[in-house]
Amino acid sequence: MLTSIIKNVKEDIKMAKTKSSIIPPSVLAFERKLDVSDALFGYGKWEERNNSDVWNPITIREKSVRGTISNRLKAKEQDPANLDAKIESPNLQTVDVAMLPNDADTLKVRFTLRVISGVGSPSACNNYEYLQKLKEVVRDYREKNNFFELGRRYAVNIANGRFLWRNRLGAEEVEVHVMHREKGEVKKVWTFDALGFSLRDFEIPEKYVADIEEIGSLIERGLAKEQSYALFDIIAFVRIGEGQEVFPSEELILDKSNSKNGRKSKTLYSIDGIAAMHSQKIGNAIRTIDTWYPDAINLGPIAIEPYGSVTSQSKAYRQPKQRQDFYTLFDNWVLKDEIPDKENQHFVMAVLVRGGVFGEKEKE
Repeated sequence: MLTSIIKNVKEDIKMAKTKSSIIPPSVLAFERKLDVSDALFGYGKWEERNNSDVWNPITIREKSVRGTISNRLKAKEQDPANLDAKIESPNLQTVDVAMLPNDADTLKVRFTLRVISGVGSPSACNNYEYLQKLKEVVRDYREKNNFFELGRRYAVNIANGRFLWRNRLGAEEVEVHVMHREKGEVKKVWTFDALGFSLRDFEIPEKYVADIEEIGSLIERGLAKEQSYALFDIIAFVRIGEGQEVFPSEELILDKSNSKNGRKSKTLYSIDGIAAMHSQKIGNAIRTIDTWYPDAINLGPIAIEPYGSVTSQSKAYRQPKQRQDFYTLFDNWVLKDEIPDKENQHFVMAVLVRGGVFGEKEKE
């Protein structure tokens, strides 16, 4: 009996030493596995959305506007005379705008999505022992879950038109066409009424369950299988009304030194003069699948980020102190064999699909 206890203690010590011998690599990087193109904007009539020959590109133009003072004033500026003086000085601006023509009521947004295999296989890792353990963890997840839940949620975010962002708000009708392509040929096409989906959850309307599962399975296989991929051509038609404004991405102008000398106050993104949306913005929408973080019931899905960051709110919803951030969950899983609950397993794998640089800084 005593011999058996001593043997078990020795094995436990040996296992503890084995675990502690694996340290996080200083170089650890993953390439993104959902590769999204920029989206180009076009215009036409809703009735002609199935006729690709009659759609024209939306161009960006400038206009100058005279704004009024409407910002919050400091206490010393609230004197009536000072305020009147400010109002007399017009707020002149030059901005970019993108509009539908007066004879077109529908916006067309088109982009492609490539799903790449090799989730969990880092593009760079300088610790071989860690790499082998990481592959074991990912292999175990794949055998139990096979990326099914991730694939389904990505598919829902394509079908519901979340990638349209502000262009989806107030639309009369939104129709999304998803084409699966192989070697340049269209293998299958699915059509969705995007407004039939909620943006608050991942419930699927009954008539679209089979279609979503089919697209989700293609994404799942693209992620899970070695040397595999899936390619989708995605087109959204948004009926918003003749002559209405549309919303491409806005450029971030880093050099504002000449902002008072004729520089535009708003610059929209374009490709060869055609209004467009950044691939990063579309990718952010597709990976807005995290409903596993604390307080998700109040906010709804957020984009997959290591700390659950929502920049529009300047808030991180996955705090390290709560042990819900990616690094805590990931390190405990790989280094300590502390397997997260199923929902956070999905989250960790979704971060690996997102990609990024996750190495630990070397101690000085």
